Amino acid sequence: MCGIAGEIDLTGRVRPDRKPVYEKMQQTLEKRGPDQKGMYLSDCATLIHTRLSVIDIERGKQPMMLVCGEKEYALVYNGELYNTDELRRELIEFGHSFQGYSDTEVLVHAYAQWQDNCVNKLNGIFAFAIWEKHAKRLFIARDRMGVKPFFYAVENRCFLFASEIKALLAHPFVKPEIDRNSVAEIMFIGPGRTPGCGVFRQIHELAPATCGFYSESGLNTRVYWSLIDKVHTDSFENTVETVRSLVLDAITRQFVSDVPVATFLSGGLDSSIISAVADRYFHQAGKKLHTFSVDYADNERYFQKSKFQPNSDSGYIKIMNEHLHAEHHLIILDAEELADALYDAVEARDLPGMADVDSSLLLFCREIKKYATVALSGECADEIFGGYPWFRDKEIRDRDGFPWAQSTAYRVGFLRPEWLNRIDAYAYVDERYAKTLAETNVLPENLSEKRMKEMVNLNYLWFMQTLADRKDRMSMYCGLEVRVPYCDYRIVEYLYTVPWAFKDWQGYEKGLLRKAMEGIVPDQVLWRKKSPYPKTHNPAYLNTVSKRLRDVLADPCAPVLQIVKKEALEALLSSSNPVPWYGQLMTTPQTIAYFLQIDHWMRKYNVQIVE
Repeated sequence: MCGIAGEIDLTGRVRPDRKPVYEKMQQTLEKRGPDQKGMYLSDCATLIHTRLSVIDIERGKQPMMLVCGEKEYALVYNGELYNTDELRRELIEFGHSFQGYSDTEVLVHAYAQWQDNCVNKLNGIFAFAIWEKHAKRLFIARDRMGVKPFFYAVENRCFLFASEIKALLAHPFVKPEIDRNSVAEIMFIGPGRTPGCGVFRQIHELAPATCGFYSESGLNTRVYWSLIDKVHTDSFENTVETVRSLVLDAITRQFVSDVPVATFLSGGLDSSIISAVADRYFHQAGKKLHTFSVDYADNERYFQKSKFQPNSDSGYIKIMNEHLHAEHHLIILDAEELADALYDAVEARDLPGMADVDSSLLLFCREIKKYATVALSGECADEIFGGYPWFRDKEIRDRDGFPWAQSTAYRVGFLRPEWLNRIDAYAYVDERYAKTLAETNVLPENLSEKRMKEMVNLNYLWFMQTLADRKDRMSMYCGLEVRVPYCDYRIVEYLYTVPWAFKDWQGYEKGLLRKAMEGIVPDQVLWRKKSPYPKTHNPAYLNTVSKRLRDVLADPCAPVLQIVKKEALEALLSSSNPVPWYGQLMTTPQTIAYFLQIDHWMRKYNVQIVE
């Protein structure tokens, strides 16, 4: 994976004398690409790249140029294609020749052959930009599932883009300013984001499955893929076989690498399947897989069962370790380092995030990087197979509003009165929820499945994007490429048509996936009740973040107090609210940590509030 950025100025103002600005933008992305860096400068286009070298290390350098007759292309690309070999064979039949074996080279040739329709042929995770020097236009695209980021700003007749917000803020045209919509995002949607919103006033994000051109006529984009309903004609048995085939193929395709590959192993269903498939693959090749799990100091002592977290992972990790040939690594985090990393997590995401759910992942990835450059993880299986409680709990499922954030009333209580006078919190949330429902594609003959398809679309467009953000930013901050096989669009596309009764086979969460993966992992793991990403239960963490928030409140000029009432934060420190702020994991300690992150974000980024 890599970092990309650039500027297109069709007035011709992009000149070498702006190079210090571009070098500053490039520098902000060095953690994403610590191995190589490159820059393309022409009369009205600059493309910037930092590279994490994974495949064809010598011949995959970027920006990558291609000349076809009188046409000249320059590409910067962040991602990984998993059908590179098939595309290369097809392009060779069209007369293309290749100097190396990188997916980068295949991608630029694919664009030269098929132009913007190339995106329909790509299986992978990606965000890229291609400058057509002959046509003076920039093509941009993002993968179907939104795994790889692409932020942009259009200012002073310039188009600026980057993998991360910090690179845009390094350009003098983009200011660290927020307005009332930004406050609404942070307080009522956060740590999620409205699709396309960059929170900062000038910054936008290219939505998943979207591509487009920037040219003299401005920015024109289109959605090239979406979840489309179809009549599902496969029997349950055939559906099981199809799911098994798709999942195994998606996982196996993602082992391609010229550098060491590892897997996350939580002891849960999703990561255990990936680890088992990887272990078999590497063992047959005479190689040893490294697997990694994370836990917290004294967690066994303080673990508390809940509806969302019914048991700890340690016993199931042990079962998987005995089942695999892999070398396992257990990473133990303590409360103080978890709290310290809250601030690095903000700087990785460029926004307040999922508190210690983010910071723990950042620390975890930092340790994995000591052994591997690529790791596979089980994100997004719950969104597409229906594993979360809100898919299966009828009371939550039938309630209006985002099921992972039934907390608007709780959130409203924190906001200063002047903001409440300017923002209708309930309308802000409800409009976005209703819009997503209205855009959900359901065939008339499938109306009995409508609510479940709405739930899938809500999760795809919203909750999954938050987790994809988290995984990308925390891992790339450590120079670790994390691949997510369950995000293969073929799996998502197929599952959208599958009836809920199949997915919920015999009343099990992700029952269809469990049935399809019989024989891959031990039965104790295959049929265990879902438990989410582990978090700390140690009271030392609550004490640590509480003390730090009290220190913030002791400063009457604390930036967070421009948005939030001091008395509300003081009340938070002395209460234990049963309503999660977001998802299943962000309860009181994480809510306290979220406000710490808001304050740090505003200080570090010198955030200015404008009308």
